[in-house]
Amino acid sequence: MPLWLCPLIAFLLGSIPFGLIIARAKGIDIRAHGSGNIGATNVLRIVGKQYGITCLFLDLLKGFIPLVIAVNLIQIEGKAIVPHLGFLDPIALQLPAAEQFKGQLAHVLTGLCAILGHNYSPWVGFKGGKGIATSAGVLLGLMPFAVILLIAVWLLLFFTTRYVSLASIGAAAALPVLTHVGARFHRNDEGISLWQAGTWNKPLFVFTVVIAALAIWKHRSNIRRLLDGTEHRFSRKKPDQPAT
Repeated sequence: MPLWLCPLIAFLLGSIPFGLIIARAKGIDIRAHGSGNIGATNVLRIVGKQYGITCLFLDLLKGFIPLVIAVNLIQIEGKAIVPHLGFLDPIALQLPAAEQFKGQLAHVLTGLCAILGHNYSPWVGFKGGKGIATSAGVLLGLMPFAVILLIAVWLLLFFTTRYVSLASIGAAAALPVLTHVGARFHRNDEGISLWQAGTWNKPLFVFTVVIAALAIWKHRSNIRRLLDGTEHRFSRKKPDQPAT
């Protein structure tokens, strides 16, 4: 099982422009409307709520599915596989615990390639979305508990500011912090923290720093609009006024 195969598969799956496909099915070129982004948020604004939610789910799967495949095809001795796709075991690469760094690196490179495929899809001139949903899918496979905390951060920022972009930027910035804290609190079978034991997932931490920086960079136009006060803000619909 060549290690480069999983990142390649991830990039190809991540590059599928679901937002563009969904909008075109409704006769709309999503790139010519709203922010011009092919991600779920712009699809929701321009095409409709149900289409935006569908796009969000599909973009999330673009990150989750390649990661699950990679974890099953590149297995590390003593590491639980969730979810376990048993039919892939006969062709899986079995790495000893002493080579866990190699396996961890292959996993995070797979996740990174899925996100890069979404952000810079060759099918749309190496442009794409901002990678938030696809990043969430990757993280759901790598560190599901952290995703719960990130969703809480996103919801808190969104409902207090009503800015999707600001909520996404804040959640991205929180990701490396949560990864670092998790390494210090997660303990091995001897009760020693992974940080103290030196067995914490170093590729994962670097990965979270990279994708956080990438997500914030992809939001640079939103940051400019936030500073200018022109960023789109979701607002609650006011009830119809009674007739006079």
